[in-house]
Amino acid sequence: MLVTTSTHLEGYKIVGHLGVVRGLVVRSRSIFGNIAGGLQSLFGGNITIYTELCEKTRADAHALMVEHAGNMQANAIINMRYDANEVMQGITEVLAYGTAVIVEKI
Repeated sequence: MLVTTSTHLEGYKIVGHLGVVRGLVVRSRSIFGNIAGGLQSLFGGNITIYTELCEKTRADAHALMVEHAGNMQANAIINMRYDANEVMQGITEVLAYGTAVIVEKI
């Protein structure tokens, strides 16, 4: 599956638009993860436990979006974006979305 943040794919022609696709993940850190993150924050710098959580959450949302596009018989996603919102304290949703399309190599 080709995925781009652009509205087109260089070297490909869009022959069909199939609509919006999305992948949504809602996640929180465990109490043990929060303790470890709190300890890391005392020393400053990159708080790796939260970085890893964010990376995994985005990857999971991306995979769900690609799966959704595959179910629609798309072979590419254009104009892909991420969005994140706090649902409640300590619980965040991450949404990956874009437009499912069918492309042909030029």
